[in-house]
Amino acid sequence: MSWYTWQGETLRLALRVQPRAREDAFGEPLGDELRVRIKAPPVDGKANARLIQFLARAFAVPKQRVRLERGTQGRSKVILIDAPVVLPAPLAESSNRSRDSV
Repeated sequence: MSWYTWQGETLRLALRVQPRAREDAFGEPLGDELRVRIKAPPVDGKANARLIQFLARAFAVPKQRVRLERGTQGRSKVILIDAPVVLPAPLAESSNRSRDSV
């Protein structure tokens, strides 16, 4: 299984979030999850809010189109993004590798 799947127009991401990072950034895939670094601490939902804000900017969608489906308390999370406008580098590179191997 990949760390991302499409469900119609909705993108489903399996992420491993690293809070208190130096900067908000995508990391490398870790098995079935993509590492994402977030500056916010994992306190009072701050890391989840920052993650949603980061992903909304990265995929060029309003925050309302980014939903946390699973993992509110842990580092492993499943995120749904409705109709993303942009595919950030980790997703675009992974899609290209999938097509190249066919």
